[in-house]
Amino acid sequence: RGSSKQMSAPADPGDFKVGQNLATTPGAVVLRTEVFELIQYRPATAAVDARPLVVLPPQINKFYMVDLAPGRSFAEYAVAQGVTLFCISWRNPTAAQRDWNLETYLRAARQAIDAARQITGADQVNVLAACAGGFTLATLLAHFAARGEHPVASATLLVTVLDTESPTLLGQFASRSAVAAAIQRSRSQGVLEGGEMARVFAWLRPNDLVWNFVANNWVMGNRPPAFDILYWNADNTRLPAGFHADLLRMFLENPLRKRNAIEVMGTKVDMRRVKVPFYVVAGITDHITPWEACYATRDVVSSEMTFVLSSSGHIQSIVNPPGNPKAKYFLNPDLSLVPRRWLETASSHEGSWWSHWRQWLGGHSGGDRPAPATLGSDAHPPGDPAPGRYVHQR
Repeated sequence: RGSSKQMSAPADPGDFKVGQNLATTPGAVVLRTEVFELIQYRPATAAVDARPLVVLPPQINKFYMVDLAPGRSFAEYAVAQGVTLFCISWRNPTAAQRDWNLETYLRAARQAIDAARQITGADQVNVLAACAGGFTLATLLAHFAARGEHPVASATLLVTVLDTESPTLLGQFASRSAVAAAIQRSRSQGVLEGGEMARVFAWLRPNDLVWNFVANNWVMGNRPPAFDILYWNADNTRLPAGFHADLLRMFLENPLRKRNAIEVMGTKVDMRRVKVPFYVVAGITDHITPWEACYATRDVVSSEMTFVLSSSGHIQSIVNPPGNPKAKYFLNPDLSLVPRRWLETASSHEGSWWSHWRQWLGGHSGGDRPAPATLGSDAHPPGDPAPGRYVHQR
């Protein structure tokens, strides 16, 4: 099998260094476990939201997708807006962690939520998750609902597909035999290597993600461009075999659309019992999680849902800082419409959805409180400065 390095490099690694010109928002690690670090960011305003926001990033790639270069960092924007911000940084697993599965990550997310509540004294937290992290969050919310627990006040899902019967480009290649072969391959290795995932995603959109770089780097001999998203995209992580198998089985079986189809941590999963309000963001040119598939979240959740369609692709929908003159987003409260009709009748808004989301989040923030003078608490004292240790693991 070929190495991921055989593909032309999309960005010169010498242009970026995590902790120096990427992931530079000030903060500290307030909890470290075998599975994750929890980073609390330093407040940048005199008053902050009483309820913290916990970011649950995808288990694929590093967490600093939400903390890229200054001026483009969601974390930087959030703390500047008075959000009390925590973010999970997943450990990069090796074959020694081959048995980590969906429940491993569910327990970790619950532990992070508990720590954020303890540190801030808040009754509830808000949670933001993306892609595979969104799938994890939805499952965790169903677990909380089954137990009659309510630690989460709101959920933001970015480029997340919960209804896996919705058409996606990845789905076109997935058959039961292909999934079984993929599970067997990662089981034999202990992990799914990040380079293998990167090649799959790149070939879904070859003109943008492969041939442009082949022409530029190999044929023309040009130096790769300095672009933080492309550097982050090449900073691969691995998936443990157990979690990879769970994700693929859920992709095939679509359990979030059904009642009690799976059991996690001793409870049945029934999304209809989840009463948390959702803010769902999709990208109109997304090639990995097409916006129509994200829109189908309306058929999975039964609680209040706000759907926002950004004018960009998979990652650019998330990294969408204010100030881009080309950025816009679409809103339409009528989620009974089919996707095409929803878009035809949607209102168009110039700028980034970040500002719209911040207003929405304010309704679930629990009011203001004075910003804390120090990070962490007696139970969770601040340790290493952000971005922590796990983000540097190769």
